[in-house]
Amino acid sequence: MRSIGRPGRIGRVIVAACAVGAVAAGCGSGPSQVGSAVIVADRSVGLAEVQSRIDTALAHKAELSAQSTGEIADADVARYVVSTQVSHELVTAAAAREGITVGEDRVDALLADPSALQLDRSLFEGAALRERARDRLLAIALAEKYVDGLAVTADLVAATSQADAEEKARAVAAGGDRAREVLADPRTAQTGQTYRAATDPDTATTVLFGTPAGQTVAFQPSPGQGIWLVLHVTDRVTNAPAEGPSAATSIDQDTLASIGERLTQPDAGNVQVNPRFGVWDPVRMRVVAEGQQSGTIIGPAGG
Repeated sequence: MRSIGRPGRIGRVIVAACAVGAVAAGCGSGPSQVGSAVIVADRSVGLAEVQSRIDTALAHKAELSAQSTGEIADADVARYVVSTQVSHELVTAAAAREGITVGEDRVDALLADPSALQLDRSLFEGAALRERARDRLLAIALAEKYVDGLAVTADLVAATSQADAEEKARAVAAGGDRAREVLADPRTAQTGQTYRAATDPDTATTVLFGTPAGQTVAFQPSPGQGIWLVLHVTDRVTNAPAEGPSAATSIDQDTLASIGERLTQPDAGNVQVNPRFGVWDPVRMRVVAEGQQSGTIIGPAGG
């Protein structure tokens, strides 16, 4: 892995522009995915279970709307609930694989803190809210385990449009003369930039840190603003040598939770969402309306 340097301007754009809201806008439609609200790898979440949680959340929509500056549609709430189900499956599987558990006393303590889980408290009740609390603690534990050793080296390229970004991404993913041409343009490209989660925790919550080595992403960091980026990850490790005391104690809990959720991105390649709720956005790792995905992820050439 290359020596670690300061991220360039293109990299900083990812952080500033990826500050998107927790609930996506718009409304998806389509034929029903029979019996399932969402499928994550080989695990299916039943439609009836999710619909029950959506109904509970919608019963609290007035409370949520009172906290918001804009109108919140029923479809927004439904997509948020389905997104939390995907996150639950991903975080639970990752924690089990890593041998990470959290005690019920810690879940109790988090639920007793009125400043925590404010959005979820407005939407969930009982066991569902407890599950959200446990998922948050598991995500934080995942981040604490890996934040000091998580490092990514990537090539970053600015694009003028979605079509331009997708063409460049395909070229970079395929390699060859066109890839070298794209990456050699000093006006738009920065190559071999290495980022560490410990020193750049905000960036560690974005698609840059969740993308496995060899994959290429064409994406719009902030939908609607016309900026498109291409990133090609050349190296991603979780065991880079620490550069001092652990950063976990200096990173706020919300950021740690987001980093932990982003660590599950490599497992999110097989998410299937019932079309009645929308589609999976692999860049933002949430359910969005059909046609509102913020980008695409391309696997390695020949992969």
